[in-house]
Amino acid sequence: MAKGKLIEIKARHGKGAFVKKGQKIKVINTHGTQVVDTWAFNAGDLREFMSLEHCRVWVQNYRVHKGDALVTNKRRPILKWLEDTSPGVHDTILAACDRYRYQLLGCKEYHRNCNDNLWEAMIELGCHISETPSPLNLWQNTPVEKGGKVVNLPTVSKKGDYVLFRAEMDAIVCFSACPQDIIPINSKSPKSAHFQII
Repeated sequence: MAKGKLIEIKARHGKGAFVKKGQKIKVINTHGTQVVDTWAFNAGDLREFMSLEHCRVWVQNYRVHKGDALVTNKRRPILKWLEDTSPGVHDTILAACDRYRYQLLGCKEYHRNCNDNLWEAMIELGCHISETPSPLNLWQNTPVEKGGKVVNLPTVSKKGDYVLFRAEMDAIVCFSACPQDIIPINSKSPKSAHFQII
């Protein structure tokens, strides 16, 4: 992909790109209401990937923020979080939505989902994975309340908010413009988002 080109993550779909160590990745919440599931894989070994379980241990927090290193399942930095123009509300706890989640929510027919979006994006890049890691859910507003309950709320980001990461190794980044339209995390109206490799 051309450096600096604005790449669309179509509503309800996924998109990925190869990045070199030192390149920056800007993810833009184009409409201000969209959750973007985010993954990163070691380009040389897809069995090593950004792991939110390990990130929470690394930063000693259940959320990650600007300034944090995001680490892999081998506890090595893969992305460095450089900028965040949004209020900083993101999720590291919830798994990517999948067909089973939508079945439990009452869907009788196939519903697009972040799990399948990741696999489609990786196949488009000529890559094949064997599992879906838990994503960094950018702009997903799912706080943990007193007593441990997780609640699903609309995003608090505004139109044009962005985050900026730097690749700490040669990597593959993938994004899904989350198709969730049953609970309120995307204001029940999934939209497109964009990213740039800088």
